[in-house]
Amino acid sequence: MKTFTQLKKNVSKKPEGLKKIKVALLGDTATQFLNIALKGTAIDEGFDLNIFEADFGQISRQILDPTSEYYEFNADYTIIFESSHKLLSQYYKSYDSQLNFAQNKINYIEELYETIQNRTKSKVIYCNFAGIDNQIFGNFANKVESSFVFQQNKLNYLFSELAVKKNNFFIADLLSIQNKWGRNFMFSPNIYVNTEMVLSLDVLPIVAHHMTSIISSVEGKFKKCLILDLDNTTWGGIIGDDGLEKIQIGSLGIGKAFTELQQWVKALQKRGIIIAVCSKNDEDKAKEPFEKHPDMVLKMDDIAVFVANWDNKADNIRKIQSILNIGFDSMVFLDDNPFERNIVRENLPDVCVPELPEDPAEYLEYLYGLNLFETASFSENDAERTKQYQVEAQRAIALDNFTNVEDFLKSMNMVSDVQAFNNFSKPRVSQLTQRSNQFNLRTVRYTEQEVEDLMTSDKHHTISFTLEDKYGDNGLICVIVLEKKDPETLFIESWLMSCRVLKRGMEDFTLNTIVETAKKNGFKYIVGEYLPTAKNQMVKDHYQRLGFEENDGEWVLNIDSYEPKEVFINTK
Repeated sequence: MKTFTQLKKNVSKKPEGLKKIKVALLGDTATQFLNIALKGTAIDEGFDLNIFEADFGQISRQILDPTSEYYEFNADYTIIFESSHKLLSQYYKSYDSQLNFAQNKINYIEELYETIQNRTKSKVIYCNFAGIDNQIFGNFANKVESSFVFQQNKLNYLFSELAVKKNNFFIADLLSIQNKWGRNFMFSPNIYVNTEMVLSLDVLPIVAHHMTSIISSVEGKFKKCLILDLDNTTWGGIIGDDGLEKIQIGSLGIGKAFTELQQWVKALQKRGIIIAVCSKNDEDKAKEPFEKHPDMVLKMDDIAVFVANWDNKADNIRKIQSILNIGFDSMVFLDDNPFERNIVRENLPDVCVPELPEDPAEYLEYLYGLNLFETASFSENDAERTKQYQVEAQRAIALDNFTNVEDFLKSMNMVSDVQAFNNFSKPRVSQLTQRSNQFNLRTVRYTEQEVEDLMTSDKHHTISFTLEDKYGDNGLICVIVLEKKDPETLFIESWLMSCRVLKRGMEDFTLNTIVETAKKNGFKYIVGEYLPTAKNQMVKDHYQRLGFEENDGEWVLNIDSYEPKEVFINTK
């Protein structure tokens, strides 16, 4: 991770062409250096942050006053930093209500959030509170409900409860940063007393990284896939030389480090991260521990794509990418060998390749500190992602056995469930808008709250599509948002689709459905727009291929002249 000085240099040498995002930074202590760290970190993430920084101590005034500079700025994201030191001062002043201090504080925070939501579309990133033990009660503080330690712990818990209920509310977890790096690293009493700055220069890059990771994930930039080397990465030893009995995994010695790493990987897989294997090995030898070793946590069912051969690892990662059909910048590659890491970095610079420590005992703590797999959403469908990609590999193999694509599509027995957005699909719709980058015509991201607003809007029609076939269920794979421009025209505000279902006629099926919706509601024209990004070049000719005609930068389809396209997908 870069130092504060390096981040400062980033800002002075900002490249052109970065995506611009407006951020309001409100704090109860000095935030000037945090401002710089945020801008410098965001540049490495591909963003140009335009930051409105209020004078410190103005959080309430800026948010509660509808005529404030904050509302004039109209931020995409609002970062609110309240320090534990000011919190302690507030606690000392609340002599008569210390027992209810945490609840009163969270009520105040919720009021600020609701005020912002009622007046803007800004997402709110609120810092929780790093611990201060004021040693009034010592360890007994955890048994005294009115103590500051008890109330602060309760407040941080209430923070998490609030975030669960509020879709546009995200927590920058300063408490976990302090737990990882230590209070003395995070806070300098001399600097605080003399400058009103509570975060040390050393910790600013880490805090800024956590905050910008939240922004990146909401904006659709996050890691989706973890690719594992095997020998001395997933287990200790070399399976081809040492044999099944002598590789190191289990509860003893260094084997414990590899077992706990596998447990972490397994938890990521259950959360929805795609797990792949890229190993220089004979395939049967490489698979043997997954199938036969009693101490293996990871099993073959946890692996979406398994590649083991003696080819170049960069080429094998390209093979994995072609099967998964995700961007290289969505991938993380773990390998103990510095030579292999450098080969991948040189040939695939977009792939994230952490510099693993030499000692496997340090792997996990190092990886924890990188915060590689930040996310802005989670749904129960995420646990099915590995199975979906395994099935996708089966489809790819089956396609090779057909000389005629049409015959293959007919053989698939494809069925789609077409519905307006609802409470059941809301989390997955939001998540798909945040994850989809390649097949995404306008790259509009929606939080769950914004999806809910669309569900009740009289100016929009919403459509979601699932797709299943004889191989399995892909789940919800396509999202359409249509906006009523005028009595005759429907504008396609969003058209995005999972790349896993390309080349199956889903684009044509979707357009047939859009036209059907337009006709039912009395519209004559459908207008589409393509907004180019670094990732969506694959759909630049999308509307032209579907028969739309260009008109002043937009694409127009006359419904009366539209002939429904032949597809091999049935409606559920």
